Amino acid sequence: MFRLYEYMPRGSLFFVFVDDTLAAELDWIKRVKVIKDTTSALSYLHHDCHSPIFHRDISNNNILLNSKLEARISDFGTARLLDLDSSNQTTFVGTRRYIAPELAYTMVVTEKCNVYSYGVLAFKILMGNHPGELLVSL
Repeated sequence: MFRLYEYMPRGSLFFVFVDDTLAAELDWIKRVKVIKDTTSALSYLHHDCHSPIFHRDISNNNILLNSKLEARISDFGTARLLDLDSSNQTTFVGTRRYIAPELAYTMVVTEKCNVYSYGVLAFKILMGNHPGELLVSL
């Protein structure tokens, strides 16, 4: 049995923002496209799968870009299926600064935790750096 993956020559968003040349290539329209692609992928995981999938680590390290700068979510090693009829208790996993505060306090998995991480990621894509100070002020 073989598993085939699409080749992602641009690597992760993390490496795009570290490299000034690649970051300059990611203009406003391309940044919005990356956000839309990520939105579509999360919508699929939350609404179109038989059991919703909770990724638990939506961050710039886990968004890969192909040669057309189309975004794909990767690294499902920490992902879990949501059981809508249970409490969905979990262990604390994810990338620091992208984890929803309610997950840290309650350890209960919901789609809202992915959405929080996605929001932090969207701010990072638009601003070009992590919105840490902005989030603290809110």
